[in-house]
Amino acid sequence: MSGFVEKPEPIEVPGLVHLHTGKVRELYRNEAGDLVMVASDRTSAYDWVLPTEIPDKGRILTQLSLWWFDRLSDLVPHHVISTDVPAGAPADWEGRTLVCKSLAMVPVECVARGYLTGSGLAEYDESRTVCGLALPEGLVDGSELPGPIFTPATKAAVGDHDENVSYDEVARQVGAETAAQLRQATLAVYSRARDIARGRGIILADTKFEFGFDGDTLVIADEVLTPDSSRFWPADLWEPGRAQPSFDKQFVRDWLTSPESGWDRASEQPPPALPQHVVDATRAKYVEAYERLTGATWN
Repeated sequence: MSGFVEKPEPIEVPGLVHLHTGKVRELYRNEAGDLVMVASDRTSAYDWVLPTEIPDKGRILTQLSLWWFDRLSDLVPHHVISTDVPAGAPADWEGRTLVCKSLAMVPVECVARGYLTGSGLAEYDESRTVCGLALPEGLVDGSELPGPIFTPATKAAVGDHDENVSYDEVARQVGAETAAQLRQATLAVYSRARDIARGRGIILADTKFEFGFDGDTLVIADEVLTPDSSRFWPADLWEPGRAQPSFDKQFVRDWLTSPESGWDRASEQPPPALPQHVVDATRAKYVEAYERLTGATWN
């Protein structure tokens, strides 16, 4: 089993129609036909959306995405129209709300990898490939790749795994021209972000993007380059051959699989609530990622 431990009821706001409850975001449509995305403080692990929230997480994700959008807009346009909170919405929506263009979304998770880890490492260990792309011998967990690669995945429902697919499969699903656009945009954005992060002492190991079309124009959507959608590693601690420390919810994963949690990941039981020390440590990592990347103090 997987999914929500406790699925929240969407907040009703005059003039907004609720469309979808995601792992982190609530999605609405306003009377002008624009999308209103509200990032919650929910967190997920092992395909479960957990019952415990991480304070400020939604605002950090939103503000970091906005910071990145500003630095990528010459490469690919983004979907944000404004950050205005709709009239009648809760005060808590401030700082976590994006009013966005309604796009024709491409049903592909566009993943860029500059380093080998995660599901890419698992495939490499079996076949020396990632998404069908041949890689050199001798790579280990955390190895830098000869160059960034485009390793797409299918988009899964809440509680299911995304599944890595080949570039040829993406071309079959969305057409050769769109597949080429996705690959070019993904690698261009990754390369720009990798260089920016590197200058701030952070390795961008891999990341995923979502794209849609506004007419004939490819537009980047959803969140970008946050600890939820990316693997950020401290450059000074990078050591290939082992799992790398990261700026994300690794504290959550580690606690859930520890004896302290008492949870059996292989069982059909939902995971338990997180203890305060795990919540605090996870929040601190999100804040540190924001501050190191932007140079601004979180408050």
